[in-house]
Amino acid sequence: MRVFSISLALVAFSLATETLAQTTPTRPRARDLGIATQIGGTPGALDAITDVPGVEVGQTTLISGSGALVVGQGPVRTGVTVIHPRGKDNPDSVMGAWFTLNGNGEMTGTTWLQESGFLEGPIAITNTHSVGVVRDAILQWQVKRPGLQPWGLPVVAETYDGRLNDINGFHVKPEHVLSALEGAKAAVVPVEGNVGGGTGMVCHGFKGGIGTASRKLDARDGGYTVGVLVQCNCCARRELRVAGVPVGQEIPDLLPCLATTDASIRAAGPRCDAAPATRTSQGNEDDGQGSIIVVVATDAPLLPHQLKRVATRVSLGIGRMGGKGENSSGDIFVAFSTANAHAASDTGVAHLTMIPNGRINPLFYATAQATEEAMLNAMLQAETMTGANYARVYALPVDRLTAAMKKYGR
Repeated sequence: MRVFSISLALVAFSLATETLAQTTPTRPRARDLGIATQIGGTPGALDAITDVPGVEVGQTTLISGSGALVVGQGPVRTGVTVIHPRGKDNPDSVMGAWFTLNGNGEMTGTTWLQESGFLEGPIAITNTHSVGVVRDAILQWQVKRPGLQPWGLPVVAETYDGRLNDINGFHVKPEHVLSALEGAKAAVVPVEGNVGGGTGMVCHGFKGGIGTASRKLDARDGGYTVGVLVQCNCCARRELRVAGVPVGQEIPDLLPCLATTDASIRAAGPRCDAAPATRTSQGNEDDGQGSIIVVVATDAPLLPHQLKRVATRVSLGIGRMGGKGENSSGDIFVAFSTANAHAASDTGVAHLTMIPNGRINPLFYATAQATEEAMLNAMLQAETMTGANYARVYALPVDRLTAAMKKYGR
């Protein structure tokens, strides 16, 4: 597969890749395996962030080239994911808040989000070295949209995909961002795994990427929906747990490796054809390096200080999966509510509704549960990928996952 030198051709290839992924699913999600209910809570109809009415997700996936890394040419394994809180055609701001568990990462626009309590446009996630171009492209799109303010401080977050992707080649271009912005859809399960900003990401030593899940509250708790989307690129294999089962200890092999016999490259890590015993999780893998970005959406009427409380509970879902917020990880989360429409209007007095703090616990539980499942879906939906310099990251083996769950009585 050669690198496309014409950006429009690359966009066409990216969109074709996403269409194929949407129409030919080959791997199950957590709900299909019965794991979602073991994690806890009741998934929404789609078990996705798009269960929250109005939320739209768009993605552009860039995959091209193979073999040795040539900076500026590839291999390319990257992209961009966009979330519109009220849909691309609705300029109304939403209340929001953000939180960082460990700050070795980037999310732009958070200073004004914290100060104002409002999210004034889409959220985007990409690779570490493409934050700037994605931010600028959102502004180019925003200033031309009817009803949107002619300035902005976009929220754009990142995780590092340099293991599989030619990250210093800066392959994400403005047209890729615009394609994701305009192609966003509601009421569908966003494509997961090796797509969008998550294309080149690694989660718990398995192929990771984009994952999503949702929880529907009981009527007695208001019947609200909490949806989560993650870009998972974090955490150590040995710490991986699923619904409390130590899956990482049950599957200590299949760690990232190099699919080449080239001696000059081979020195950078273990070969994929090496004896399995030399490639097991005995402390020789990344010590939780990487990052995770999490977006939480809800239709529950929450004010910014309450959304900050919701955003912090993302940490519990990551912790349940085995994440520890390690020193080298960028664990940054944003939460928003689609309730209280037109609250950001600068005319008159805004009349708001809110859930009392005494009734907020079900939303905390739903956030932790949906985060845990979204991380698992990112791994379940991802396929084994070989990228720059023959680096290979294996998909989570479904048969061995289910065997581990059964072993522990799940």
